[in-house]
Amino acid sequence: MALNLDPLLSKAQNWLKPHFDQNTQSAIQKLIDGPKDALEDAFYTSLAFGTGGMRGIMGVGDNRINKYTLGKATQGLSNYLKTEFAAEFAEESLRVVIAYDCRHNSDTLAQTVAEVFSANGIHVKLFSSLRPTPELSFAVRYLNCHCGIVLTASHNPPEYNGYKVYWQDGGQLVPPQDSAIITEINTLDYQDIRFNPNHDLIERIDDEVDNAFIQASLNAVPKRATNQNRKDLRVVFTPLHGTSVTMVPPVLAAAGFDQVHIVKEQATPDGNFPTVSSPNPEEPQALQMAMDQAREFDADLVIGTDPDCDRLGIAVRNNHGELTLLNGNQAMVIKTHFLLDGLTADQKNKKSFIASTVVSTPMMRLLADDFGVAYKEGLTGFKWIAKMVKDFPQQDFIGGGEESFGYMVGDFVRDKDAVTASLLICEIAAYLNGKGSSVWNYLQEIYQRYGYFGEALISQVKKGRQGAEQIKAIMTAFRQEPPKTIAGSPVIKIEDYQNQKVLDLTSGQETPLDLPASNVLIFYTQDGAKIAARPSGTEPKIKYYISVTAEAEAALSPQIESIKKDLNLL
Repeated sequence: MALNLDPLLSKAQNWLKPHFDQNTQSAIQKLIDGPKDALEDAFYTSLAFGTGGMRGIMGVGDNRINKYTLGKATQGLSNYLKTEFAAEFAEESLRVVIAYDCRHNSDTLAQTVAEVFSANGIHVKLFSSLRPTPELSFAVRYLNCHCGIVLTASHNPPEYNGYKVYWQDGGQLVPPQDSAIITEINTLDYQDIRFNPNHDLIERIDDEVDNAFIQASLNAVPKRATNQNRKDLRVVFTPLHGTSVTMVPPVLAAAGFDQVHIVKEQATPDGNFPTVSSPNPEEPQALQMAMDQAREFDADLVIGTDPDCDRLGIAVRNNHGELTLLNGNQAMVIKTHFLLDGLTADQKNKKSFIASTVVSTPMMRLLADDFGVAYKEGLTGFKWIAKMVKDFPQQDFIGGGEESFGYMVGDFVRDKDAVTASLLICEIAAYLNGKGSSVWNYLQEIYQRYGYFGEALISQVKKGRQGAEQIKAIMTAFRQEPPKTIAGSPVIKIEDYQNQKVLDLTSGQETPLDLPASNVLIFYTQDGAKIAARPSGTEPKIKYYISVTAEAEAALSPQIESIKKDLNLL
């Protein structure tokens, strides 16, 4: 069906009005005069808040990251803040903190966002140079701010940037603030943006927050290794051209890890990410250079973060001395078990809790049951784990994570935090080495105690308007005609988070799901497999999460491959 270009042209022509700068108007005119697919992609939808805030390709148009789309979001947020915290605004004490990462235009976009806030009479604390996302989350509470912004597109390709909003508790936006702010933004036109800054309201920040964050990270990780164990541990670290180079090395040095080798070729922040095809530690290729140097350095451990330093990739030596990448579920289980193993009796008995997400490994629930702590599970995205910390102040949050390489230690940061997670895995490795064991052996002991679990993630990229329609059609088909069997095993339960219901196929009973609506489907089979499907909230992808369990490790991979084949995911 041919696309009706009239509404798109009308949207584009709106960008030719005088309140848009000349460069923007020229770029828009080129879109109007050029191939219509480019015009379509820039205007077929407007950027919206997803799993990790607002992300998109940089450029002109409603569906792009630029000074106007971010300016409009900031104006709407300013309006909401002034209403929500009217007393503080009247007292001229309304405050926000802003950070940014290594991506192209992050610094200038951060400055633009700061200027719009200041033009609205809001005090801004702006980091003087790039900083990790978890430090921004920490800074919101440390500086007693009403909200925080970080300019980042996390692990997305170089052409992307993004805008994450954090609330007073240091966590990302969740209901009801998210929908209320989006409603406010949608009432605005671009000409409503206040671009006339009050520079007296913009303050640069740096060392004070850095030092406080380093100390908080050190305090969060239990010290079980000896000083000599830490000195002996050999670590190769790569920031993948991102912000973690500003914070991971000083934290590890302050903890006593002397032998940390930084991959020189990837140490300089660079939004082009020139040495990797994807700056995502979930991708094995991203850590290849670090792995190669770890072999030369005879390292015990490889760690690598994504550009904004919230995800952590880990490689450890197996029993044959070979470096082996851990998946996100394995890393999460190792870190959680170590933290739980150090709890006192008083911290157990449900006074503490761990947390994970609906698409992550079922092992987390087994750990909680075994150690006598509570287990909480939320939708994909760390904003939901942060919300748990806020909603259950009577319980102590120990740690938690998700399969996508994110982990949070304690609650001083309210988002996934690769800085403290790096320190934690180094402490674990040093402690185990000191006992004559290893991280790999520790994982095998966990499997032997709780059973073997295997996981796989398959992502299918589907770009643009047609891709979005294809993803929608796939999810609709799954709902209308769900599979009766997967890899020969009957489907016994379906969880539909969009319709907020659970269907037990053995009894025919339908029960409600007590979580916010989200476009996620999970199928459970009789042989213990769990298969989830969901559109990504940050990239043009549909993701499939496979989890299987078996009594022997060798049985895991064949099960996963059989499921992939049956669902045409190979």
